[in-house]
Amino acid sequence: MAVETSKLTIRLPVEDVVFVKRYAKANGLSVTEVIDRYLRRIRLLDSKAPPAALDEITGLLSADMDADAEMRERRSIKYDK
Repeated sequence: MAVETSKLTIRLPVEDVVFVKRYAKANGLSVTEVIDRYLRRIRLLDSKAPPAALDEITGLLSADMDADAEMRERRSIKYDK
C-alpha cells in the first residue's frame, strides 16, 4: 500500500541544509527520509509524552526549565490583566 505524499518547499538556514545533506549521505538516506524519520519520531513522542516533555526533547525548552511553572506564569500574565 503506497503512502500518499505531497511536495513541500521549506526555507532553512544554510548550515542546517548542509548538515542534513551531509547526515543523509553519511547514513545512506535521502534528505526526505531523514525528515520523515524525525517527524515520525516526534509524532510517536507526542502521542506518549506530555506536551512539556516533548518540547524538552525537541529542544524547544531547556532541560532545567520548570515548564509547568512557566506555563502558569504566562497564563497569569495573559488572563490576570
